Order: sequence, then structure tokens, then C-alpha cells
Amino acid sequence: MAGFYLHIPFCRKACHYCDFHFSTQLSKIDEMVAAMKQEISLRASDWSKTVFETIYLGGGTPSLLSIDQLNDLIDHAYEKLVFSADLEFTLECNPEDITTEMLAQWKSLGVNRLSIGIQSFDDRSLKMMNRAHDARTALTALEAAVNQFDRVSVDVIYGIPGLSDTQLSRDLDQFLALGVTHISAYALTVEPKTALDRFITDGLITPVDEEQAERQFLLTLDHLSNAQFLHYELSNFTKPGHESRNNSAYWQRKPYLGIGPAAHSFKGDERRWNVANNPKYIKAMNEEKPNYGSEILSKRDHYNEYVMTSLRTHWGVSLDVLAQRFGPSYRDYFSMISTPFLLDNLLFEDDGAVRATRKGKFLIDGISSALFMLELKGAKE
Repeated sequence: MAGFYLHIPFCRKACHYCDFHFSTQLSKIDEMVAAMKQEISLRASDWSKTVFETIYLGGGTPSLLSIDQLNDLIDHAYEKLVFSADLEFTLECNPEDITTEMLAQWKSLGVNRLSIGIQSFDDRSLKMMNRAHDARTALTALEAAVNQFDRVSVDVIYGIPGLSDTQLSRDLDQFLALGVTHISAYALTVEPKTALDRFITDGLITPVDEEQAERQFLLTLDHLSNAQFLHYELSNFTKPGHESRNNSAYWQRKPYLGIGPAAHSFKGDERRWNVANNPKYIKAMNEEKPNYGSEILSKRDHYNEYVMTSLRTHWGVSLDVLAQRFGPSYRDYFSMISTPFLLDNLLFEDDGAVRATRKGKFLIDGISSALFMLELKGAKE
């Protein structure tokens, strides 16, 4: 089983914090759809023996595409690739694109899970981030979505300068009251060369406060845990049974095929990524000469990725898996190097797995990198 990802690289506006690949030149959407269909055709033979259990339309803003454009793309994928009958089909969408008519059309396409980029119900925060919607639009859109879809995920951002704990709690309560089944919560991150980075450098926006971010992460964790949501990955909370199969596959390092500019793919020991440039991508597809980079992962690379992804999840790093997949030397290395974090109560071991404590969760990316293997004498790659 594998995942199928389509990167739709268009947005109405550039959010000030975003460093994903996208363009606001919406006139090029038809050309992009044609190019992505071509890439599916070119890569289908390499994935002919694969059954895909998830489709994920991400971006960018997939909800910008018309239903005809989406149908064209998805029908072509169904023609060239093999999909499971029990398919999870997720569409990322923004509140300003959600109408009763569009919801019905997405459902007719086969979409059975929505991921809505709400971020906040605080208009000041939305304006600061340059989102295209306001709180009223978000609320109306979310109410319509949960009325038509059984599985609705929302994105929320914490750590926004000026965002109070009270407002964040109200946002979470609103999501819970409306009946969303999944919440992805992210700390506002200042990425280099973004508008947010420039505004902070120029003194136009208050710098992101790390203490606020950690406090609001723990507030979110406790608030949603009390509401019986499972914290199954660092940034993701779900009602039991509503986990994202697409995201879980990434964390479990199952193969996935990525289509579109900047999209990544993973299969066996190879990882590849398409050129992050719309004109270059379209040109490459028109000439049937894919433009991409790639790397072959070593045993050490696989170990490091397993540690990084697993420590972010509630199932943690299995010591048995380390020994079976990588060998006893890797398991022993992990046990040795993780000891200081166990003693500091940032990690704990239970039932043969090492997991993050409540205290360690916010710091887990840094902890994971400290546990990476740079070189191990005698260990075969």
C-alpha cells in the first residue's frame, strides 16, 4: 500500500509565514493540470504494481481548482494507477472557497475527508498572517463542511504574537462544539525570506515568543486531551478512529508518489523531489523530460528518519524494530545516546518503546536530531 500526493501550487494570496512552493498566477492552472497529468503518465509504469490507499490534494490551495479541473486530474490518475476500494481521499481547502455547492461537488469527486486551513478565529491574527478569510467566513464555512462531511480536519496556529491563551482556548472550544474530528496545531514559525521574517526584522511585528509558543502548545495538548482527542503525532490530534491515514503513512515511512512542482516521492531506498518552479516544471513535462533531484538513502539515513518520525508519534521508537530493521548495534547506540533524555524526564521507556514525555514533546525535534547517528564504527551501511 502507498500514498498518492498531488501538489497544487497556487494560492489567492501569499500568507506572510508560508515558505511552501506556490504561485498567485492563477491563469496558469490549466497548463499545470495538463503537466501534472503528463507526469502521472510518465511515472505510472514505475508504480504499476502499487496499490494506493490514500489520495491527498495539498498545496498551495487545491480548492482553487474548478470541479472540471479536479475531475480531469483525478480521472487521469484513476486511469493510470491502481487505488484501493477503501480509499481515504483528502482535499485541503480554505474557508473562502467553501460553499454548499462546492462541498457537494467535492463529495461527488470522491473526496471523503476535508482539511480546512482556518488557523484562527481571531481577525487580528488572520490579518497579520495575510489570510484571505476573516473569522465570520471561517465559521460559516466550517459549519457547512461538518454538515456534509463526516471527517473534517482543521488547522490552527498558536504562538502568534499578541494571541492570548484565552482566544486560543475559545478557538479550540469552537472547533470541538462544531464537531470536527481532527485538529492539526502548528506553532507559528519564522521561515527565512518570508514576509513575516522581513516584518520582524524591520520591527513591524513583535518577534515570536518561544515561551508563549511552548505554553500554548501545552494548553492545546491539555485542552484536546481533556476532550478525549488522541495526541497521536506532535502536531496532530484526533477523535479515535479518525486518524489521517495519509499522514500516518508518512510517519510509518510507507512509500508515496508525489505529483506536481516541489512534490516529493519515496520508494524503497530512493527519495526524489520535483523542481520547485512552475514554468520549469511545465516545460519539463511538455518535453517528457522530468526535472527532479534524488538521493539513495543509506541504512543510517533510514535509521535517522525512523527515529525522527517515530519520536513525534504516540507509538514512539520501538527497540525491537531498531534491532530487527537495523541490527543490535543501532539499537544499542540508540539506548546509549537516549539515556540523558530519559534521566531528564524528556523521554520515557514503556513496553519496549521510547516516547516523549509531556515535558519533552515541545522539544522533540531538537531531541530527535541529538539522537541521530552521524557515524557508527563497525555498522554496515
